[in-house]
Amino acid sequence: MAKLNIQPLGTRVLIRPLEQEAKTSSGLYLPETAKEKPQTGEVVAVGDEESIKLKVKDKVLFAKYSGTEFKFENVDYLLLEANDILARLN
Repeated sequence: MAKLNIQPLGTRVLIRPLEQEAKTSSGLYLPETAKEKPQTGEVVAVGDEESIKLKVKDKVLFAKYSGTEFKFENVDYLLLEANDILARLN
């Protein structure tokens, strides 16, 4: 991915949501309309607030309906407040 020209401000974090599997454990393929909204993603940029304890490439779990979704250069992103991030995934 090329250098990202988006810099979150304050306590905001920019996330690239990780897509849900299109196939269930039993082998069924889910149509787009049946997929749940993603709740995991990868941090691609963090705001300038020093209290944010995340770094680029961290995998995170975030609140289901938090943040603002948008598309930039044909990639889906989610901009949310750092306190909407529930956990760092290892």
